[in-house]
Amino acid sequence: MGYYRVFWSLNWQLFYCVVFDWVVASGQIRYSIPEELQLGAFVGNIADDLGLRTKELTARNFQIVPGSRKQYLEVNLDNGIMFVKQRIDREQLCGTSLTCTLSLEAVVETPLTVYSIEVDIQDVNDNAPTFPNSQIRIKISEHAAPGARFPLEGARDSDVGTNSLQTYQLTANEYFAFDIDSRGGDGKFPVLVLDRSLDREKQATYKLGLLAKDGGIPAKTGTAEIIIVVQDENDNAPGFPNSVYRVSIRENVPKGTLVIKLNATDLDDGSNGDILYSFSSRASVRVRESFYVDSKTGEIRVKGNLDYEEESIFEINIQALDQGTNPSAGYCHVVVNIIDVNDNAPEVKLTSLFSPVREDSPPGTVVALIGVSDADSGDNGQVDCEIAARLPFTLDSSLRNYYRLLTHQRLDRENTSRYDIPIVCSDSGSPPLSSKKTITVEISDINDNPPHFTQSTYTAYVMENNVIGAPIITVMAVDADLSQNTQLFYSVLESQALGESASTYVRVNPQNGDIFAQRTFDYEQLKNFQIQVEVKDSGEPPHTATTLVDVVILDQNDNAPVIVHPDTEYGSTASETISRSADPGYLATKITATDADSGQNARLSYQILQSTGLGLFHYLPRYRRNLDNPQLRKKRCKQTKADCCWER
Repeated sequence: MGYYRVFWSLNWQLFYCVVFDWVVASGQIRYSIPEELQLGAFVGNIADDLGLRTKELTARNFQIVPGSRKQYLEVNLDNGIMFVKQRIDREQLCGTSLTCTLSLEAVVETPLTVYSIEVDIQDVNDNAPTFPNSQIRIKISEHAAPGARFPLEGARDSDVGTNSLQTYQLTANEYFAFDIDSRGGDGKFPVLVLDRSLDREKQATYKLGLLAKDGGIPAKTGTAEIIIVVQDENDNAPGFPNSVYRVSIRENVPKGTLVIKLNATDLDDGSNGDILYSFSSRASVRVRESFYVDSKTGEIRVKGNLDYEEESIFEINIQALDQGTNPSAGYCHVVVNIIDVNDNAPEVKLTSLFSPVREDSPPGTVVALIGVSDADSGDNGQVDCEIAARLPFTLDSSLRNYYRLLTHQRLDRENTSRYDIPIVCSDSGSPPLSSKKTITVEISDINDNPPHFTQSTYTAYVMENNVIGAPIITVMAVDADLSQNTQLFYSVLESQALGESASTYVRVNPQNGDIFAQRTFDYEQLKNFQIQVEVKDSGEPPHTATTLVDVVILDQNDNAPVIVHPDTEYGSTASETISRSADPGYLATKITATDADSGQNARLSYQILQSTGLGLFHYLPRYRRNLDNPQLRKKRCKQTKADCCWER
């Protein structure tokens, strides 16, 4: 599909037509604009041409990637119009190339799409032909035969095509004619042709006007004055075997490398046949910086650093000038082709990064867009990238000049929360060159881990008669997730203890798991009880875990012993009757007491505090321990008959 947009501009009091065209095919757009448009000039509505709504440009992070050149064009994200951002000089941008194209790429995200954009820069006739010198001086022997040809310094025009130099015109005269010498390369060289024999004695000097004219509308011209000095003798100019020489050298050759050795000849003798070689006046500054010519040997050698990526072809004009009294010159054209070598490593740019990545992202999720380029050509510019480590990521190269970094398998933030992904890009040169770029990708958390208590069960020991609200134990849970997914809340699950809800016995701090008593415990009524504590995270959906807490009540010596035998008749007094004839050691009575406490708090001891018959009675403690041992029991019975019988 093609479209044309026509604009008019006033230039040199005349109108010219500027044609914009664009083509959309397989994701490519082509525009054509003239050079030297004013800043802000309209190039095209890229939103319409891509089928995008203007509000999508910002939402989808639309951006123009200019490649290795300056960003001459920009897009207004409010209306989708591409406009000129910087002055575009076709001659500066592409030199004398017949075609001049700006290659751009447009990238939009969500979904990720890359569009190729090519903008053809059309030449306008903004340069007039110019001669290297306003005066061209030629010395011609009076013995020169009609038909002799004298190459002139030609004009130069930076424009191309029809806007470039097209014709020359020589002012009318009776001695000289004008011709064009079309040699190899890009040159059309003016040649002055002798029509009639000269006689220096009649006229020693001729002045002619030379007009150079381009093909623009309107045409532009440049002029130079030819001054012809008629001289005697030295009537042979140096000549080269060939008018054009072609040679190829590698761009990485060292300085001083021989490019070519030229050999001009001159039929004259003596100084008239001695030749000095030099660059002609048409040799560019770039040629003079890159090469030098030995004036005596005619050897052309490398002077500066050659770079195929900057300039792949040099055209060198060489002059051979004899040393006669009236020196004559011959010319040849040397075309030097620069051979590319692999001297540029691939360039890797991170265009887009979508980090952090959710740990539950499916395989194939786009993580990053990576732009890859190589300034070399051919195999030296073919680049292949890979991930230089075994990581759960892969590279996809389905987009031209781009790689997509994709997830290759499921991620687990709890195992690895961050990846440093080394990407190595190597070209196909020999030896290959490579570049490395490390992309850091953070993994975001999801609530995929339930909390768990640090202990499967807890035992809390609480002394009876405790203070209400006092802490009795702390339960602790942990969660491997992050952020709100690891914010935990504790609660007591509903259960029964002695017919009452467990929540009436204890409460738990929901923030830190501290458990507090809700009442005072009495060991004699409640020895222990169990509660279940639940912990819940704040994720979506939430996860829970439970643990069992066994609360053990510890006894306190809060009960006094009570004598249960003998029975008291009056207050605390009990009566026992014994025979007056009772033998010593006779069992008068047995005192039995109980204590509601337990353990050490319930172990009792007895003593006689007061007796009216001093020495008549004594107390024998009970020895229950080890009475089941027959030997100890027998020994005890020998010691006291009464005690032994009582124990039975």
